[in-house]
Amino acid sequence: MKLTYDPKHNIAYLRLHEKTSQVETIRVSDEMNVDISPDGTVYGIELLNANAQLEAEDNGNLVVINEAVGMRQELPLTVREGPAEYRTKRKRRTT
Repeated sequence: MKLTYDPKHNIAYLRLHEKTSQVETIRVSDEMNVDISPDGTVYGIELLNANAQLEAEDNGNLVVINEAVGMRQELPLTVREGPAEYRTKRKRRTT
């Protein structure tokens, strides 16, 4: 499983399986598409307007829970530039 984020287009993609066959993209809502194969395998979920969706819950963290053993891990999702990156880019543009 892999979660990728494209800040230029503000799109996140959660890949559940590597695409090995033709998939159909189903539009679930204005902000979500699902890639599914003819046999019903879900290959991935695309989040449009990803900033709003990924930062809305759990303080912007990806929460992974293994319910079988009761383990919980939180991974910060940095989907926007932090102040340091913004200042660096801004400084480069003005010099």
